[in-house]
Amino acid sequence: MDSGLSSRERERQYYLNPFTNLPQREANPSLVVKRGKGVYVYDEDGREYLEGLSGLWCCSLGFSEERLAKVAYQQMQDLPYYHSFTGKIPAVTVELAERLVKLAPSPLSRVIFANSGSESNDTAVKIVWYYNNTLGRPEKKKIIARQRGYHGVTVVAGSLTGLSYAQDGFDLPVDRFRHTDCPHHYRYANPGESEEDFATRMADNLDQLIIAEGPETVAAFIAEPIQGAGGVIVPPATYFEKIQSVLKKHDVLFIADEVICGFGRTGNMFGSQTYNIIPDLMTVAKQLSAAYLPISGLMVSEQVFDALSEQSGKLGLFGHGYTYSGHPVPAAVALETLKIYEERDIVARVRELHPKLKAGLSELGNHPLVGHHRCVGLIGGLEIVEDKASKQSFEASKKVAAFVAKRAQEHGLIVRPLPGDIVGCCPPLIISEAEIDQFMDRLGKALDDAAQHFGVN
Repeated sequence: MDSGLSSRERERQYYLNPFTNLPQREANPSLVVKRGKGVYVYDEDGREYLEGLSGLWCCSLGFSEERLAKVAYQQMQDLPYYHSFTGKIPAVTVELAERLVKLAPSPLSRVIFANSGSESNDTAVKIVWYYNNTLGRPEKKKIIARQRGYHGVTVVAGSLTGLSYAQDGFDLPVDRFRHTDCPHHYRYANPGESEEDFATRMADNLDQLIIAEGPETVAAFIAEPIQGAGGVIVPPATYFEKIQSVLKKHDVLFIADEVICGFGRTGNMFGSQTYNIIPDLMTVAKQLSAAYLPISGLMVSEQVFDALSEQSGKLGLFGHGYTYSGHPVPAAVALETLKIYEERDIVARVRELHPKLKAGLSELGNHPLVGHHRCVGLIGGLEIVEDKASKQSFEASKKVAAFVAKRAQEHGLIVRPLPGDIVGCCPPLIISEAEIDQFMDRLGKALDDAAQHFGVN
C-alpha cells in the first residue's frame, strides 16, 4: 500500500540504519539507490554515481551481471532451499565447497558456510576453542587481533575488531580477546625507522604480548592481509613473515580474514598469496558471490578438521551451523561467480589495471591534503592530513575525509571515509581505464573542494 511518503521519509519513519549517526539523519538524508549498471548506481531521481567502493568492498562484477541473475533464478526453480544439517546437503553446495578447496592456499581442505564475514569469523573462533578442547588444552583460548582491524560486529567478531565504533556502548570486547599493533608504517613508525625495522618491532611486540599473556593461553591470531575498514593499511613487505615465525614459536593458529582481500582484489586470488601467509583457518565472503547474495565461508586445515572430527565423535555431534549455511541459491551464485573469475582471468585483469589505479592515486598524493597514498591491486587509500611535512592530522571533529566523501558523492562518485581521516577506494574489478580516469577526476574535485573549505593550499 502506497503511503504517499517519499523513500527518505519512510526510511526515517521505519528503518533502523546501520553504521549511521541516527539523530543526524534529517540533516544528512540517505542516498536512495534504485538500480545499477556496470560500475554505476542510480538514485531515485535517476542521477548516476560511479561506485568507487564496490558497495561495501564486495560488488566485484558490478551491478548488472546477467549470468548471476539467471543462475539464481534457475536454482530457485530447481531447489530454492535446503539445509546442510544431519547428513543432508544440496548438490550445488558440495560443488562450491570443492571449488573453493581447490582454489585455496594449502593446506586448507574443508569448508563450512555461513551468511556473512562476521558469522564466519565467529565460527573460526568457536572452532579454535573446540580444537583446543579436543587437544586437552582448555586454557589455550585467547585470540589476538590487531588495532584498526575489522572482522565484523557480532559479539565475537566485534570483540576481534580493533575499532572503537564496533565496541563503544556495546560492552565489547568480551573476555579472551586481545589486540596488538597495527602495522601502519606511515602513521606508527618511530622517527627514522625503516619498514624492515618497523616490521621487526611489530613481531617483537606480538611475541612479548603472547609471553605476557602466557603462550599456554593464546590460541590464535587473526589478521586481514590488508586492513580494509581500518584505513586500507598495507603491511611492510616482511611483516607477515616475521609474524608467522612468532606464531609458530608459540603454537598459535593463524586465522586469515580474506573477507575483503579474497577473490582477486590484491592481484592474486587471495591476499594470503600476496603476502605469503599460510593460514590454518581462512574466512571468505563479499566477493565470493560478487555480493549478489549473502554467503560466506570458513576454510580449515586438515589438522583442524581432524580435531573437530575426533571431538564430535566423542560428543555425538558437531553442534554448529546455521539454517542458511550453504543455502543452495547463494551457493549457485557463488559457484557461477568463481567460474566468471576463471573465464575472464580476473586476477590478470586486476594486475593489468593496477598500474592505472596506482598512478591515479599517486597523482592525487601530490594534493596538499594528502599525506600518504597506497594501492595494492584494485584497493587503495588516501590519508588526509593538515600538514604533509609533519604528518599532522586534522582535529577528528572536523571529519575531513567524511567531507571529501560527501563532496565526491555530489560530483558523482561514491567513496568511503575511514577511521584516521582516510578515503578508501575499492572499485569493481570490471572497471575500465576510462572509468578509472573518471574516478580520479571526481575524487580530485572533491579534494579541491575540501582544501578550499578547510583553508589548505
